[in-house]
Formats: sequence, structure tokens, C-alpha cells
Amino acid sequence: MEEWTAKLRSSVEACPLLGPPSISMLEVLVGYLGVVALLGVVLPGPSIAGAALEDKSRLTYKCNGLASLVVLIAGLGVGIRTGHILPTVVAENGGQLCSTTLAFCLVMSVFVYLKGYLSQSKTASLRSHVTGNILHDWWFGVQLNPDFLGLDLKFFWIRTGMLGWFLINLSVAAKQFQNQGSLSLSMALYQAFSAIYVLDYFWHEEAMTSTWDIIAEKFGFMLIFGDVVFIPFTFSIQGWWLLSHSVKISKIAAALNLCIFLFGFAIFRGANKQKHKFKQDSKVVIWGQTAKVIGGRLLASGYWGVARHCNYLGDILVAFSFSLPCGMSSPVPYFYPAYLFTLLIWRERRDEARCCEKYREVWQEYCKAVPWRIFPGIY
Repeated sequence: MEEWTAKLRSSVEACPLLGPPSISMLEVLVGYLGVVALLGVVLPGPSIAGAALEDKSRLTYKCNGLASLVVLIAGLGVGIRTGHILPTVVAENGGQLCSTTLAFCLVMSVFVYLKGYLSQSKTASLRSHVTGNILHDWWFGVQLNPDFLGLDLKFFWIRTGMLGWFLINLSVAAKQFQNQGSLSLSMALYQAFSAIYVLDYFWHEEAMTSTWDIIAEKFGFMLIFGDVVFIPFTFSIQGWWLLSHSVKISKIAAALNLCIFLFGFAIFRGANKQKHKFKQDSKVVIWGQTAKVIGGRLLASGYWGVARHCNYLGDILVAFSFSLPCGMSSPVPYFYPAYLFTLLIWRERRDEARCCEKYREVWQEYCKAVPWRIFPGIY
């Protein structure tokens, strides 16, 4: 334990994500946000109707995140080739960029709070939900779907965070390539797994429109910080760590790591895809049979017949697969999976309480049919 504590202390002291805000990084951040917003407006993409809100209205989301990613990467490639963009700029200024982004989020959260507080709208998306507790309202938000210059801030913000994670990883990979002349096997595994995850996210971006964050969470500092600080800067912590630590893993260990990733990813994507299709058509065929439905509303087939939150199991396995290439010499690379495990256990408990209240006896019937919460046979 003392050895791990010492390694944790030295890793934190050398953390590349610690540094003061800077004007240069603010320019990078604002420029990035502007480009992502512009691409979201001008690039083609399917318009997806969101879930029905409390007043029966539906927002429409333009799902062109994948096109935005492709154009963004192409543009960066041109900039790097012509010498206008340094590929390692983020890796070399991670601390300043992280703290600058945090400061920007603090300012934005106050702006969003005041905008919501002063809103006179009666629509479900823009109605003000002020409780009188300023800290609570600032943290959780007072509007469901605030907009700015016609831009849906919540949907734009999560897209910005996921794209940011991808770009940070590319810069970190470029920095290791610059230092070593190649990517280590550990770095290559982490980069490949996270890239697949991000690309899959944007390939299925329309499924995001029916998630809890989009349809139920109000937009306050919690989501503002979580989407563009926590996601890109802590989800990439394995890459940052591998920049300053040499880890050698065997081909067998790499193969096992790959199997864990593929197994977790299959569960994660399969479960979410089944739930999304079920929401579109309750008679959808899952694993060769018509979906089993309890109480006319709850899916109990496929992965959802194995555990009530089987998608969380897949997400946890994928998170651990991101960190396994870093070896076991330090707890730092395992911050993300440890955090996610804790978060999802807490969220599962919150979901259970909410569903029990919402569905009542139907939920009890569902729990009898599907007794396991996340880990079949264990929990």
C-alpha cells in the first residue's frame, strides 16, 4: 500500500494536466468550439426527432457528428502538413488547456444559470426550473435544453467533449511518436480501443437523443464540466500516463486485453442498440425472437433479459480495457474505470428508485423476471 501511495504521489506531481490558464489556450479552445459549431450547422446529416417532452413537444437533432469528425481530422491534417498546426500542441500544453477549459466552463455555467433564471418561456425545453437554492440550480441547471444563437447547447456540448477526447488522444500519440519514433504496444492498444469507442459513438449518434442526459437532466455546471472537462481530460488519462511511463506487455497479455475490450464492447453496443430499436418498435425481433415485454413497457429480452442494466456491465469492461495496457504499477491509469464503476453503481441505484416509483407493480414483476442488476450471478 505504501509503495502504491508513493507512486500515486509522484504521478500526481508529474501530472501533465496541472497548469495555469492561458490566453493562448483560450484562443485554441474558442477556435475549436467555433469550428465544431460551424461544422454542426453546415454539414449534412439526418434530422432525428427527440423523445417527447413533458408538454408533448419534440426537439429535432441534426446528427452529423461523424461527418464533423471526418472534416475536422482532414482539416487538421492539412494544417499540420502545411505547418500551420503543431500536432503536439495539446500534449505539450495539456495542463494549461485543462485549467483554461475549466475556467471557461465556470463562466459559461453562470451565463446559462442567469439565462435560465430570466427565461419567461413556458415550453418544456426552456421553462425555468428555479428552486430558490442558488448552488443547487447552478450545479444541476434550471433549463432542460437551453440554446444559444439557435444552437442546442446540451447536444452540442457532449459532441464537443467526445470530439475533444479523440483530438487529445491524437496529440498524445503524436507526442510519443515524436519522442520515440513509434507507438508502444500499450499506447497503440489504448489509442485503438478509444478510437473505436468514439467512432462508434458518432456512428450511433442518433441513439444519444433518447438517453437520460438529453431527455431528463437539466443543463448546469454538472453537465457543462462533465462533458468538456471530465470526459476529454480524464478519459484520456491512460494516454497521458503512457507518455511518461514505459510499459512492456506481452503479446498474450495484449490479446487478452483485446478480448476483454471486444467482449465488453459487444455487450455495451448490443444492449444500447436493442433498447433503441425497442423504443422505435416494441415488436422488434431480438436474438431471433419477438421482444418479450413486461407490462407493455419494459424490455425483458436479449441483454435486457440477462440483467436490468447490462449496458453498464459492457461500459465497465470497456473502461477497464482502456487501462489494462498501462500495466499494474500505478493506480493512476485506473482512475477512469474506478470512477465509472462507482458512478454506474450509484446511477443504477438511482435508476432503480426512479423506475420503482414510475412503474410500481410492473417494475416488481420485471425484477422477478430479471433478478440481476448489472453483473449476472453476482449483483
